[in-house]
Amino acid sequence: MDIVINWDGPSVRHILSLSGGKDSTALAIHLRDRVPNMEYIFHDTGKELPDTVAYIERLESYLGQRVIRTTTRQGFDDILRSKGGVLPSARRRWCTDYLKLKPFEAYIGDEPCINYVGIRADEDRVGYISHKPNIRAVFPFRDDGIDYAGVVRILTDSGLGMPPYTEWGRTRSGCFFCFYQQKIEWVRLKQHYPELFEEAKSYEKPNRVNAQVFYWTDEPLEQLERPERMAAIQENWERTQERKRARRSQRPLVDVLGGLETEPTPRDGCMICQL
Repeated sequence: MDIVINWDGPSVRHILSLSGGKDSTALAIHLRDRVPNMEYIFHDTGKELPDTVAYIERLESYLGQRVIRTTTRQGFDDILRSKGGVLPSARRRWCTDYLKLKPFEAYIGDEPCINYVGIRADEDRVGYISHKPNIRAVFPFRDDGIDYAGVVRILTDSGLGMPPYTEWGRTRSGCFFCFYQQKIEWVRLKQHYPELFEEAKSYEKPNRVNAQVFYWTDEPLEQLERPERMAAIQENWERTQERKRARRSQRPLVDVLGGLETEPTPRDGCMICQL
């Protein structure tokens, strides 16, 4: 027998998961005075950028409310040992499952919950969300027609601004060694947080399952950090950006004036990590 939930009832919890990224932060600001009794949670993996943690703390001051950390007893290193040292990847996304989704579902339990998700109106993706029957995902930005420019406006008007890691060229929140990073982001991590780059590099070692070495990207970080290789990545990135600028300049004027310019969004990241 299916349980019928009254989603407008007083027993329904309202929860917004924060990643430390622009979209979920803007959504928290957007809904602060619209949804009473909102619970804000942050799935702290213990491998976050200092920029991300600082941004969450600034948001707490704006909200006037504590953001609950759903840190698990088993951290990344514990789970990595249980996996025999096999690193997560796009094909083995156990980090999302163990450090994001499971803590989220454990925090909610079996109580009915509306989960507010920061997917924008200009995005065409679903993401990695819970399918438990007591958790209902809603998408306020889509409902309100808020796109990338709208998110930036919300953050600017609030005084928080964009996440601090965007100032040095990183595009996503989440773990500092996220395997979805572009190579230029690995270069910038090396430049701005060399100690975290070294920590990420230390994970690239033979695993206990078959002694194979797994890498965060398609080449060892020890190779990527060589000055000539970093210079080549930087040069390639600059050429790509130049081509993008050229394509934008060739677009019909009606498109530009019509406000169709949006920020490209990675399509492969998990729902909770990349917002």
